[in-house]
Amino acid sequence: MSTMKTALVLNGPNLNLLGMREPQVYGTKTLADVEQICAQACAAHGLVLDFRQSNHEGVLVDWIHEAGRMQAAGTLAGVVLNAGAYTHTSVALHDAIKGTGVPAVELHISNVHVREAFRHHSYIAPAARAVLCGFGVQGYALAIAGLLDW
Repeated sequence: MSTMKTALVLNGPNLNLLGMREPQVYGTKTLADVEQICAQACAAHGLVLDFRQSNHEGVLVDWIHEAGRMQAAGTLAGVVLNAGAYTHTSVALHDAIKGTGVPAVELHISNVHVREAFRHHSYIAPAARAVLCGFGVQGYALAIAGLLDW
């Protein structure tokens, strides 16, 4: 019997404010609602959900390192990473993904390409296997489904 693999869903800074922060951009769903969407998607695809949020860059790096150990053990389906603003600033997250070799999806709730110019550049994208943006919180379910092909 094979062991179910884990989808590690990591959320970066200010994602804990979902539902309150700029609802015209991010919608009215809360992070708890997003976790429920992810739980349903994982259940539908036979994956275990590990859902986390931190406002601290180093914590996110540590979690990606943990994902690397899971990948080496054969228990990781992949990482869905909504790095928030760290997408546009963090070489450390880029290096963690590259260094561990984890299959990662860079995810954004909004379409970052129609927003401020500073949001158009991603340090994560060159290290990620895929980038998904603009589907609202349902993008999480799409990203989880995408992990199945890796």
